[in-house]
Parts: sequence; C-alpha cells; structure tokens
Amino acid sequence: MRDITEAPSLEADTIVIGAGLAGITAARELKAAGQAVCLLEARERVGGRVANHDLGDGKVVELGAEFFGPANTIIADTARSLGIESHRTYDEGYRLLELDGRIRRWKGLIPARSPQVLADVGQAALRLERMARSIPDEAPWNAANAVAWDSQTFWSWTQRNLRTAQGRRLVALMVNVTLCATPADASLLHVAYYAKGAGGFRALTKTGGGVQENRFVGGAGRIPLALGAPVADDTYTGAVVRELEHRRDSVVVKGSGFKAHGRRVIVAVPIPLAGRIAYDPPLPGMRDQVTQRMPAGSAIKVLAVYDEPFWRTEGLNGVATSLHGPIRAVVDGSPPEAEPGVLSCFVTGPAARALSGVARPERREAILGALARFFGPRASRPTELVEQDWMREEFTRGCYHCLAPPGLYTQYGRALREPVGRIHWAGAETVPLEMGSMGGAVDSGRRAAREVLAYDADEEAPVGEAPAAEAVPATREA
Repeated sequence: MRDITEAPSLEADTIVIGAGLAGITAARELKAAGQAVCLLEARERVGGRVANHDLGDGKVVELGAEFFGPANTIIADTARSLGIESHRTYDEGYRLLELDGRIRRWKGLIPARSPQVLADVGQAALRLERMARSIPDEAPWNAANAVAWDSQTFWSWTQRNLRTAQGRRLVALMVNVTLCATPADASLLHVAYYAKGAGGFRALTKTGGGVQENRFVGGAGRIPLALGAPVADDTYTGAVVRELEHRRDSVVVKGSGFKAHGRRVIVAVPIPLAGRIAYDPPLPGMRDQVTQRMPAGSAIKVLAVYDEPFWRTEGLNGVATSLHGPIRAVVDGSPPEAEPGVLSCFVTGPAARALSGVARPERREAILGALARFFGPRASRPTELVEQDWMREEFTRGCYHCLAPPGLYTQYGRALREPVGRIHWAGAETVPLEMGSMGGAVDSGRRAAREVLAYDADEEAPVGEAPAAEAVPATREA
C-alpha cells in the first residue's frame, strides 16, 4: 500500500473507491481477470468496518465485525481459502438478563419468565421466519407481500403480532442489539430480509447455532489484509474522494491532491457516504434519494480486557443483555486459548446515541458500572478498555449496517445496485446474499466485478454481435 501523496495522478481500467471487504474483493477479482485497478481508501488502513486492535504480545481485540454463524457461508469459505481458521465462541454456562432492576440467569432461546411469554416470542419468530423464506434473494421488492410488508415498521408489526408486553420488549431488545436501531426505525420487509441472510430471526441473538457461534483466529481484521494482498501495490491510502466525473467513455475521480482516470468506477463505501461525493453530472434522482433515505445503525463497541475470563469459573458464558443502561449486549470475545479474557460489549440504538455525546470519563464510568452489575466488582477493573464509536468514525458514520425504512425497498430498491452509466455500486447493503454481513460485502464485490467485466466485454464486441447478457447473478460459492 502507498499513500496517495506518492501518486497524485493515476490511471487504471477500473477505479474502486473504498477498501473494505467489498472494494477489496472487487479489485482482487478484476485484477485476476487481467484488468489494471486502482483501489482508493480514505483511511490509513484497509478493512472498513472490519478492524483489529493490537493489545501487544500477539493479542488483538476486534473493533468491528467479529462473529459469524452457520448461515454465513460466504465469509467462512473466504477466510478458509485464505488460510484463516475459525473457532467456536465460548458458550458454556448461564446467560444474564437485566430486566426491571434485576439480573436474571437463564438458558435457552429467550429469557422468558412465563410460558405465555415464551410462546408469544416463539410464535412471532416462527411467523417472521416463514415470511423471510418467501423473500427472493437479492430482490426483496419482488416478494409476493413486499408492498404490505414494506409499508409498515417492524414496531407496528410487533404491536399486532405479539400479545404480551414483555414479549414485545424482548423482541425490541433483539432488534436493538442486532440492527443497532429500534423496531420503529426499519420496515418489516427489511427486518425479515436481514434475518433471512442470517439464517433466521432466532439466529440473530443465538450463540450456538446463531450468528455469534464462530469467530476467526487472530481476529476478523486478518481477512481484509490477506484478501487485499494481491492488490496491495494498487491500493492507495489517505485518498479521500470528493468528486466523480463520469462521461460517455471514461470516469475521473478527484480528491485533495490527486486525480485518477479510468474506464469505470466501483463505489464501495457505505450508502450515506456515497451520497457525499459530488457527481458530475448529478446522479439520477432515484439513486440520489436512496442515499438520503438509508441511514446507518447507531453503535459503539467496547472491549473490556482482563487477565483471564473470570466469569467462566462462576458458571457464566459471558453473554448478557439489558433493557437498561448503556450496554445492550455482551459476548465472550476471548481468544481460543482464553488469555486474555475479553468481553465484547455493544452499545446500540438509542443508548449509543445518548452515550456518544458524553465525555470520555463519564462514558467509561457508565460502561464499567454496567459490567459490574452483570459480572460483579471484578468486571469494573479491566486491564484495558478499548472503545470504538462507529458513529464518530469519519469514513463509516454508523454500524453494523444501513437500515431500510418503510418504502425504501419497494420504491427505490433497484437503485441500490443498478449501475449509473460507468458507475457501479458495491457494499454490504446493496442487496447481496447475506445482506449486512461480512459475507454480504464480499458477495457484493464479486457481483460488481462481474458487472464491470460484462459491460467491458459488451463494449469490445465486434460490430453486429449480440449485446452481452446481464451480469451473472451472485451465488453462495466462495
């Protein structure tokens, strides 16, 4: 990798903006196909929402994406192909729930206090999963009931489909933790579609059999580094893209002190950030309005590091959830050798919005107080406390993924990935397989690369030859 100041003028067949998993994958695929590529990254690192933090002595914690489940086959296969192994998240013992001022120990799918609540949440989850199975991959707007489901928030659906107040509160907590938002922030269609990519609504909060089942040895941050090795010499950091000129036969990407010329460009940054680039000529109204209507979730991740995972000796598996205080969820983030002990803490939704504006000493006190309520006084004395506020991250502005409010998919969905002339789109939210996940980002990068190659092949076809077919649909193959 080189700093963009070393190359103020660049030229390539395809320019890729954003070196997260989507952008790296697209650049890698195109270079393997024989194209000259230029990968521009605003940060001083690659990986986007996937990043390790070095603790020293070969130990790391993960600032962003960390877990994956059985349904997340794309990222699992990708890591395996790179020689990166995985291990199971620790899941032996009791979970904790903070509810109405009390800490409760529990096992099972949900921490219900009564058979009525258990049945209520169970039937709602099953109903939502049946809905999700009917949603077409990569085209949620084509579902038979898409308009009805996309015309309501998930909150309004829970009011009609859950009979108990506690059941609604628990489902709201599940959404808060997994979407970093409230049920009122997203459409029913979005929640069902996201759940489908994760392996079902119940999988969203499960460890064993759910999205938190597995982790990568050495941290997920190893994946973008290994994935990007073939295009390391074509990657330029510190490249903050401000302008994108797109003409009939070329594109020009500009930023402070640099200019890159190419035949095509792939924009692989979060959707709200894509809207902050100045396009000449301006984007079509439908595409521009997508960037105005799809906000990112609100998330702060905190890693509490200890000499050992002391909670395990007390019969706890490190999983905790709360309807109160700043922390909405905790998962054991310790390495397979259990040294050090790590609690991965997630401050999400309204709690993240409230805590983000608080001074650091007060934030630390609130986090440690919540951990102590869960795991006792020892939890308030970590050897290190690492914070990552993704809302304040200049080139991300939110996590884990972007949210589709009512009407987004059915009215604007196709614009999420439909090319605009020589501009192509990639990213975990561009309706790929496993939407919103690490694997979704990889899948979108592959799809964008196929599009570019198909369009280029069409341009180079002899006169009189039939036009090239549309880009081949994405598959779950690694």
